[in-house]
This record gives sequence, structure tokens and C-alpha cells, in this order.
Amino acid sequence: MGEIGFSEILLIAVVVLVLFGSKKIPDFMRGLGKGVREFNDAKDNVRKELENGMKEKDKAQEPTETNTPSPDEK
Repeated sequence: MGEIGFSEILLIAVVVLVLFGSKKIPDFMRGLGKGVREFNDAKDNVRKELENGMKEKDKAQEPTETNTPSPDEK
């Protein structure tokens, strides 16, 4: 398949306009924008949760001064 040119994009736009009508397109685009925004928010929340979980895991694995034996105790 070749690349999409201006004439193909124009044809798609005309078909969408005929199918949905000029009054429905702004509502459709608004809903699409809200969906994309919610998806990005959810993606960011998951990323933050994973990063926080990894930081907590790293903190739990770090040896503390009270847990490590001193050279005198050996």
C-alpha cells in the first residue's frame, strides 16, 4: 500500500462528513479528545505507581546500619 496523499485524506473527510453530518462531528471529536485525555491520565498514574513501587522496593532492600554487623561482632 502506498502513502496517503491529499486526495485520499479529502475523500475520507467527505465520507465522514456525509456519514455523520456537520452537527455530530464536533461532539465526536470532543468525546475522542476526552477519551485520549483519560487514557493519558491513566497511563501516567500507572507509571507513577510503578515508579513508587520500585522506589519502595529499593528502600526495603537497602541495608540499614542496625542490620549490618559491626566488625567487632564477628
